[in-house]
Formats: sequence, C-alpha cells, structure tokens
Amino acid sequence: MRTLAAAAVTLVVVWAGVLLLFILRGRGLLWGKTRNAHVHSVLEASVRTVDRAIYASLERNLRKRDVASPSQLLSFSKLPEPTSRAISRAAEITEASIQALGLMQPLPPPGFVSEDLLNMIANLSGCLPYMLPPKCPNTCLADKYRLITGACNNRDHPTWGASNTALARWLPPAYEDGFSQPRGWNPVFLYHGFPLPLVREVTRQVIRVPNEAVTEDDQYSDFLTVWGQYIDHDIALTPQSTSADCQLTCESRSACFPIQLPAADASPGPQCLPFSRSAAACGSWPRSALLANLSVVAARQQVNAFTSFLDASTVYGSSAAAERSLRDWTGAPGRLRVNARHHDSGRAFLPFTPPSKPAACAPAPGSPNQTRVPCFLAGDGRASEVPGLAALHTLWLREHNRLAAALEALNPHWSADTVYQEARKVVGALHQIITLRDYVPRILGPDAFQQYVGPYEGYDSTVNPTISNVFSTAAFRFGHATIHPLARRLDATFEDHPDLPPLLLGDAFFSPWRLIQEGGVDPILRGLLARPAKLQVPEQLMNEELTERLFVLSTPGSLDLASLNLQRGRDHGLPGYNAWRELCGLPRLQTLAELHRAVANRTVADRIMALYRHTDNIDVWLGGLVEDLLPGARTGPLFACLIGKQMKALRDGDRLWWEHTPVFTEAQRQQLWKHSLSRVICDNSGLTHVPRDAFRVGRFPQDFESCEHIPSLDLEAWRETFLQDDRCSLPDRVENGDFVHCEDSGKRMLVYSCRHGYELHGQEQLTCAQDGWDAQPPVCKDVNECADPAHTPCHPSARCRNTKGSFQCLCTDPYVLAEDARTCIDSGRLPQASWVSLVLGALLVSVLAGVTWMVICRWMHCAAESTLPVIEGDAKVPAQPGCRMCREAGTSMCSAAALDLEQVSLLNFLKVTTCKGISHEHPRKGPAALATAHWRWVFGTWSVCSSAPFLLSIFSGTNYIDKRMIICQNSNPI
Repeated sequence: MRTLAAAAVTLVVVWAGVLLLFILRGRGLLWGKTRNAHVHSVLEASVRTVDRAIYASLERNLRKRDVASPSQLLSFSKLPEPTSRAISRAAEITEASIQALGLMQPLPPPGFVSEDLLNMIANLSGCLPYMLPPKCPNTCLADKYRLITGACNNRDHPTWGASNTALARWLPPAYEDGFSQPRGWNPVFLYHGFPLPLVREVTRQVIRVPNEAVTEDDQYSDFLTVWGQYIDHDIALTPQSTSADCQLTCESRSACFPIQLPAADASPGPQCLPFSRSAAACGSWPRSALLANLSVVAARQQVNAFTSFLDASTVYGSSAAAERSLRDWTGAPGRLRVNARHHDSGRAFLPFTPPSKPAACAPAPGSPNQTRVPCFLAGDGRASEVPGLAALHTLWLREHNRLAAALEALNPHWSADTVYQEARKVVGALHQIITLRDYVPRILGPDAFQQYVGPYEGYDSTVNPTISNVFSTAAFRFGHATIHPLARRLDATFEDHPDLPPLLLGDAFFSPWRLIQEGGVDPILRGLLARPAKLQVPEQLMNEELTERLFVLSTPGSLDLASLNLQRGRDHGLPGYNAWRELCGLPRLQTLAELHRAVANRTVADRIMALYRHTDNIDVWLGGLVEDLLPGARTGPLFACLIGKQMKALRDGDRLWWEHTPVFTEAQRQQLWKHSLSRVICDNSGLTHVPRDAFRVGRFPQDFESCEHIPSLDLEAWRETFLQDDRCSLPDRVENGDFVHCEDSGKRMLVYSCRHGYELHGQEQLTCAQDGWDAQPPVCKDVNECADPAHTPCHPSARCRNTKGSFQCLCTDPYVLAEDARTCIDSGRLPQASWVSLVLGALLVSVLAGVTWMVICRWMHCAAESTLPVIEGDAKVPAQPGCRMCREAGTSMCSAAALDLEQVSLLNFLKVTTCKGISHEHPRKGPAALATAHWRWVFGTWSVCSSAPFLLSIFSGTNYIDKRMIICQNSNPI
C-alpha cells in the first residue's frame, strides 16, 4: 500500500513538473511573441517619425535652393552622399527605437534587453547591412591599389579606416542621458555643481580677437595652415543630420542643438544660432558586450563619410559614385575632369558641380542674375571654402593629370584604368610624405614627434587607423587658431598685387570667381608662400572673420566658428579637458593654480575658470588650445599627444602606406622621397621661384630658389616591360570596364573591373598559361538597380527607372525630386493637368458667355436712332433711325456703305452681320466703325450691340475720324 502511495505521489510530481515546464515554456513563447510584436510596432513608429522629419527638411531645402543662410551653406558644403544618408537614417531610427523601448532606463523589463533584441533592432531599422563586414577582393591587386572606399585595408578587420563607418572612441562618450543627449542639452543639468557656460559666451570672453590685433608667425607661412585644413578634409568628413531644419527652432530637440545667445548678444531677431547635429552612424553590438554597458554599446556615434587614410580623398572622393563623377571617361586615358568653360593661362581649373547639385557659391559682382552659382567639384565638397583651399585642390588636380600623361607616354601598353590607378597611387603617396615628413614634425615639435610618432617600423595589423572622434572634433581643429583674417595675393615679384588687394575672409568664402576672374591660382600661391600664418596666442585665438562673419556671403545672419567647434565637441559626446589629459599621461589640473602652470597667460586662465567653475568642465578643444606651446611646436602637450597618436595610427595601420615594402619598389620609394610640395607648385603653376620648404615663410628673392634647382621625381622607375607574345597578348578595350596588369609569384595576370553601375560577368582574374589566358575575357553588363521593387535605391515616394550604367528616380507631377535625387517632395505648385483643366474651363466659360451675349443682342432692342451724323463727302447727312427689335416684322434691312479709314486695322476683314444675318465687308480697307448696328463675330471673338462708334474703333484698331461710315438705313426691320 505504501509502495502504491509512493508511486502515485511520484507520478503526480512528475506530471506536475512536466505541466509546469509546458506552462513556463508557453509563457516564454508568449512573452517572446509579445516582445517581438512590441518591438516591430515601436520600430514602425520610429521609421515614420524619422522619415517625416527628413521629408519635411528636404521640402524646405527645395524652397531654399539659393542658399538663404550661412548655416544652410555649411550644410550644403558637407552634403552626405547616398550611402552616408542611408546610414544616418538607419542610425536615427535605431536611436529613436531604443529610446522608445525604454532600454536606457535604469531598470528595463527583466530579460527584455539582449543581444538578440539589439540585432533585431539593427536589422529592422536598416543598420544591419552597414554593420556587416564587406566582401574583400582576392586578386593580385589586393596589395597594389587601395579600394576607393578604404575597405579591406586590414584583412582581419576590413571596416577599419573605411568610409561611412563610425569615428573611433578613445574614451567612452559623455552624454547627459548616457546615450545621446550632448553636454549642455538640459540647461538645468549641473556638472560638479555648476551648469556649463554658453559656447557663445566663451567665444566672446576668451576666444574672439579683432582682426587687426593678430600676431603673425615669424617662422611658418600660410601654407602650413592651408595644408592642415586640406589634410583634415582628406581624412574626415562628418555630414550634418538631414532629419530636421534647425533654422526653425531655438530649442534642443531631435537633430537640432542650437547655440543659445547670451544676453549681451540679445537682439530683436532670433535668440540662437542654428546648429544641426552630426549625422549618426550605425553602431555594432560586440558579442562580448555586457548588458551593463549598453549605454556604451548603443550610444550615439558619428559617421565619417571619408576614408581615414591619407589617400588623397580630397582629389578622388571616398565612394564609387564620387569617383565616377570626377574621372574623365571620354578624354585621354586615366585623366580627371577639368573645367570646360574656364582655364588659367592654359592650365586647368576644377570643374563645376553638376546642375543636379544645389548652387551654393557666390556669384561674381555685376552678374545679371545674383542667385548662387555652382561651386568647384572635387573629391571634397568644401573645396571652394576659401581661395587657398581651392588653389591647393587645383594643384593636385593638375598634378594627377600631369602624372597620368607622363605615365601613359612611358607605358603605352597600359590600359586607362592602369594609368589612373598608378597616378592616383603616386598622388596618395605624396600626400603621405608631405604630411608625415614635412608638416607633422613642425606641429608637434621634434621631441613630441619622436615620443608619439617615431620612425616607421613597418605595417602593424593590430593598429586601428580609424580617425578618432577627439582628433577630428577637437585636436586637429587647433589650426583654426592659426588662420589669418586676410587672403593675400601677390604679383610676380611677391609684392602686394596692385590690382588684387588683400581680401578679408568674409569677402572670400565660397567664391570660385575670385580665382577665375582675378588672376587665377598663381597670386594665391604666392601669398601662401611669402606671407606668414597667424600665430596661435592664448589671448588671440580666433579673429573676427571667423567668429562674426563666417560664411556671410551677403546673406542675413552669420556663424561663429569658435562656437561651432565647442558645440560640436558637446554634440559628439567628448568628455572634458582633464579626462583627455589623463589619457595622455598628463597630470589632471584640479585648481586654478594648477591651470596657471599649463596656461601661462593668467588672464585667459582666470576667464576660463570664471566661466566653467571647475577644470573638469572645460571643453577639450578650448583647454588644448590655450596650453603653452611645446618647444619648436605649434601645439601644447595635450594636442601634441592626441595628434601624434592619430598620425602614428594612420601610418602604422595602413597596409598600403608608401613605405610598406610591397607597395612600391625600392627605386620608386627613392624617387618619391625626393618630391615635395614646392616641386608640385613648380610643375603645376606659373611660378618660377619657390622656397625649398613651402612651409617656411621667406622673403623674395633671397629665400627663394629657381624651380630648376628643386628636385623632382624621375618616372623612369615606373617604366614597365610587358613582353608581348603569341600566348598572352593584351586584350582589346573592355566596354564599360577595364583591366589592370599585375604579376603574382612570377605569373602574369589580368584583373578586370567594371565601371560604377555595371557588374562583371565572367572570370575576374585571368592568368597567363602555356596555351594563353586561362579563360575568356569577362563582359560588363548593366546593373538593373530597379529589379527588386522592395530594395530599389529610390525612396518609396519615387518610381525607379533603370538607365544604362545608372538609374533614375521619377516623380508624379506636381512632385519633384529633392536634393538627394531619390525622394519625391511636393513642389508647391498645381499639377500640369490642373492647369490644362483651368484653361479648358476658362475657354468653356468664355464660349458660353459669348453665346449668351449673342442671344441677348439678337433679342435685344437696339437704339431707336443714331445720334451721330454721317459725313458724305463734305455734306453732313442726318442720322438715320436705327433697327428695331429683330424679332419684329419689317421690310428693310441694315446695309453698309463704304467707309475710308485713316488707319488700317490689324484685321483684314471684319464681317458685319445685320439683324437678318447678311454679311457686309468694307470693300477697300476692312473693318469700319459702326454707328448703330448689330456687330458680331461668331466663334471666338466678340459680339457687340452698341451705338457707340468708339468701341468698335477700339476693337478694329482705327480712329473714329472718317468721311464715310456704315449706316443703318431704316424702314421697318425684317
């Protein structure tokens, strides 16, 4: 009995356990389904919210295509290309979804946060494709040419340094909500017991200095400043978010983080300067991430639209689409496009942006149409920002085409793509040499350069070359404190040009015509070589051209570069000044006395402390800027550390760095080392004398040398012997593609590629075997981007149409394409069909009115008698009685008499119809003025019943001065 009881109890427990497991499993499944449904619902709402904001912004930009404000000009100069725009949209959807799901709350629902959930959000938001590693080519070109996107440089980490990836974080971000809100977002938020000062107040009290008060550098020329700006544009471009128009609000919300104006700047107008946050990047959810660090894993990151490498992205772009727009596909092999309308004493100018891009640059004075004009087209959209930058971009365009022509002549068997890639490879190497050999040591000083950079020891695959957020957003912006307020232009003797006086920067921003119509590139180059840069002095940080007149261009309002820099650092979540000093092994500065040791100018240090109240609160850009300069340097200890660490990473982490053994031959490296910026100027301008070191300021003529004595590289090291034989001869040209010859393990190979918009069909790499090439050449076929309706490149509002090598997004009237060329937005006008309907309706109404008027005239009683005398020769004839009502019976009709007119009517004949309907015409000159008659012209003109002759004179184009006229002879009308 006890055994049965024990068995029964055991059975009950087992069944209870099984039932409990089913219940728990059911609850888990139910919870999973509920959670998934909730996530889908939140994501759909986030997509709608972000897309509505983007659509509204695009619509407003359509109304403002003439660039109505400096902030809009700044945005247009950094327009994201389609991939950057798609990444930003997906990232903002992800961010909005995480916030809506409450994942950043201190106590989210138990078991709700997981790596699977984050992956689901990334997938549904559209981020996942941009988080996956790219497919890397595996041909003999992998060690020869870098991809235009910079991807696959590191074979183990193919996204390191690639375009459209997030900037690197060297410290965790500092957001007020731990996730995305910048420091200073909430005015009541306190840091160490104090609110952060307004950035515009920091500009007014610490940074701004009058133009005439700047101190000039006694060692370095303006070329040092311009090269730093140019290189910064080569390695980083963070576009602004397009999901809001920040001209419309002074509140911190969505993608807008306006710069509030202090009371001293108060005016009846706006109380802020508009500021758009940087475009977000899709993050990555590392499998080892702990859920406790979700705020770090999922925190807002900023996208770098350019490659991180020193690879001349300023010349060639960082995307296939940009490269395609810059290359000359119809001219000489391997060349870049040049300006078809203007030239500089026979030398090339940069081309203009295509009509599809917003016209953002200033027109020349006296232009018939004062709307904005196209800017220069280069690898970077900021090429037209200032004349010096435009001149440097022009130099490198010319240098590429010069090298391409020389290499083609040296190797006539090279394909167009080989010529282009080899010239691009040399130009990229020269950028690296000039930067690391000539520029960086002068910025850091010899000691800091040795400490943080040191000699090259080869490629290190463990080094991540990705540009760091703090470098791009703060440290490398030290150069803004070295910008002179004047753009100096000199004549052939390096004196102030009599016809080209120095320009205030406020009169030179985004003005390509300054180069085209005012002497070309040469006067600008002479000014950069022979005039000193501004010296970075703590009490003279930034001149008024940058703090009060930035991008004015005769438009209302202005921007403040210093405030933009400070606000951008907060937008990017950069921690405060002391956190970065600690990263660099420098002592934290806790008190005012300690700050005085780093900043010798006590007045500046005191002003900073009065504003920030605590050293940890100081913005890193300002803190690094006011530090005392290191010996022989143009930066203080903090920026020397941050810039040095970044430059070493760019060099050591680049598998295609020019000194890495497989990239160039020993003979080629020796020739490259001989080259210099001064030689580039000699080869591509009208200057015949230059300083041997372009960065050292010198006096003409004693510090200048003839270009004949400036070393140049000998391209003989690039001569290639290609043995043509019966086995493996070079193939003919490939339609819509090309090939490059290379060798691997002693074997000759051809690697084929297609132009953007085409895909390769066939074998990509051919190898020379005993019987010839081991396969038939492939072909390039058009990619049908519209084939999959669910994944077309066009926005759902547009219809996709495939074109040869590309695609086109089409809109239905009255919608038109926005600036992204992919989204249809309302043009604000009536559809063409509506205009047709209005015209037809108006015509119908006119016809009905004419018919009605004719009927009324027909049944209307005409004037009983004419009150006007009739002139017959020299005699006056009494007026005759007029017609009576047409419906009455009668025995006579209205008739016409001949009439001479002083002027001939525009009409040849005017038919005059009586009440009976008999037509009469003036037998000699056409129309006549009627005294009293029914005058009408059926179908389309006028129908008049009047006894006033002057009306008919008006209609007929004659004067009422006549000798004979039509009379209405009366009896009883019929």
